[in-house]
Amino acid sequence: MMRRGVRRTSPRASGILEGIMLSTSLFILAPLGLGALVLALNSFGINQEYERGVVFRLGRLRATKGPGWFWLIPLIERVVKVDLRTITYALDTQETVTRDGVAVRVNAVLWFRASVPADVVTTVANWHSAVIQAAETAMRDAIGQSDLDQMLKERTLINQRLLDLLIRTCERWGVAIDAVEIKDLDIPQQMQRAIAKEAEAIREKRARIIKAEGEQEAARTLADAAAVIGGTPGALELRRLQTLTEIGVEHNSTIIAMFPTELLEAAKKLGAAV
Repeated sequence: MMRRGVRRTSPRASGILEGIMLSTSLFILAPLGLGALVLALNSFGINQEYERGVVFRLGRLRATKGPGWFWLIPLIERVVKVDLRTITYALDTQETVTRDGVAVRVNAVLWFRASVPADVVTTVANWHSAVIQAAETAMRDAIGQSDLDQMLKERTLINQRLLDLLIRTCERWGVAIDAVEIKDLDIPQQMQRAIAKEAEAIREKRARIIKAEGEQEAARTLADAAAVIGGTPGALELRRLQTLTEIGVEHNSTIIAMFPTELLEAAKKLGAAV
């Protein structure tokens, strides 16, 4: 019987085969490991103290992450960050008409911030632009409901009315309105001259009233003084002497003709007897 020989692989060929298999494994596993590392690093995030992260899982709202670090499920969850700091914005000048038909130009300053991050992300596409547009519209509405005199004298009430309109509009968006203030109010030149004339007339009226009240009070005081002098014997003579003393102090050349008081009294008695 003939014995068949078994063909054996040499050690050198076996080492080459193992090296090829190892290189192939490294070529395949290295990108996979690198991708897994990148996904693991991207799944971690950090929110600043003034930031909140709104997390979505497969498109559905999941939770709101506070300040500090957080972890996401790779390829399943994503986060949208919202800044909670107060934003200051100068509104553009608006041209509108007051309730009494006066054309005015008004601008204002607005302070607002995100109060409910989930609502800010899910209820409005661009919440900054939405708040600004709502503020400009509310400013025109508030001015249209007010007279020119109210805008000039009661600006605080106008600001409060504007703030109330904005709060009702932006509350459903998760936005808080801290304050809104009308900064400048421009009115036509003709209306400015009319207001100046009105103010001048009011001041002149007030001056005349004050002068008349002063004359009335002075007349009343003189009448009381005359009654006191007339009812007191010798009071008129004392007043006359006091007047002479005041005139003599000034060192002038005034000539005074004295008329006796007794003659006045005698004339009064003769007039009463007749």
